[in-house]
Amino acid sequence: MNWGSYLSFVVFALVLIAIPGADFAVTVRSTLAGGLRQGQWSAAGIATSNVVQGLLAVAGLGAVIVHIEPLFPAVKWAGIGYLLYLAAQSFRSAWRGEYASLDGTATGAAGSAWTGWRQGFLSNITNPKVLVFYLAVLPQFLGPGTPVVVLLAFALTHAALGLLYSLLVVAGLHRVRGVLRRRRVRRAMDAATGAALTAFGARLATENL
Repeated sequence: MNWGSYLSFVVFALVLIAIPGADFAVTVRSTLAGGLRQGQWSAAGIATSNVVQGLLAVAGLGAVIVHIEPLFPAVKWAGIGYLLYLAAQSFRSAWRGEYASLDGTATGAAGSAWTGWRQGFLSNITNPKVLVFYLAVLPQFLGPGTPVVVLLAFALTHAALGLLYSLLVVAGLHRVRGVLRRRRVRRAMDAATGAALTAFGARLATENL
């Protein structure tokens, strides 16, 4: 492995991950809705999806998916639909203003975990930009004939960095849960999250991938 290329990739990935996107909005929404545990599982769902898409890219299946005309647009529009669905839920929550504890004690631990993981996984697995990232960016840091184990190391590093960032976001929200329990703050956060998810969905709809 060329450690210079690897470190360059790590820096690039960190910068890209730190830019708030759909994953950030979904993580915030999940944490606000279900507390620390649900937010952590949402982060795990996003990381799981990154691993799956990274493995698809390494196996060569990612390129096949991107070039199958009916399949790739279907994934893209499914992702747009799911983001808008989550946005609608956030707007509804902001409108009603009825909140349980931010610690998620109103729901069972298993249900909270499944809800968080499902939201994180589905929002990310249906985002075609993630698969395009692996197919377009990785070759810039790797030469021809790179061993599969090195490809896996790069792909899994991106997933691990994304997981770490999401967990830090969840931890930060949990630390200020006293403020977030205030009804007016929660309503404003839900409205902002809904607007962000809508914007990300609209941007994805207008992009040519």
